[in-house]
Amino acid sequence: MDIIKYPDPRLKQVSAAVDNFDDQLCDFIRELEQTMRAGPGGVGIAAPQVGYSKQIVIVDVSSRPKIASHGCMILINPELTHWEGLAVGREGCMSVPDYTGNVIRAERITVQALNERGEQQEFACEGFEARAVQHEIDHLQGMLFLDRLVSRRNDLFKRKVYQKK
Repeated sequence: MDIIKYPDPRLKQVSAAVDNFDDQLCDFIRELEQTMRAGPGGVGIAAPQVGYSKQIVIVDVSSRPKIASHGCMILINPELTHWEGLAVGREGCMSVPDYTGNVIRAERITVQALNERGEQQEFACEGFEARAVQHEIDHLQGMLFLDRLVSRRNDLFKRKVYQKK
């Protein structure tokens, strides 16, 4: 699927809750995960990034060495139920491919969500995984990391492009 790029107004829409758990939803989630994995360094994706304004998020940071991870998390209608600690960290986004920025996020979170079968699940996340979950959930509220920059003047960076030699 094609990733919608900033400043497309669809990225600012608030997503609707998912209420139909069927084969069509499972097919969409499979395609969404393939899209995430096809992107460079993709560790998360939200349905609004492909033009589907529903509360669906996938996060998988397990490819990053030495990072605590729950593997591939499918989070439908996610809700943060607990958060603690604050840390500044650098974030990028497939919908904002040319920039990264410093964003303050909770260091530890608890998220409740449904899986693709509509079953309730809960995850306690920390560090990079917690940051990725918060970043993707923001997409469901029509927010980008650009909206949470510590300072637009000092904390937005042009992404470096490394060329093969």
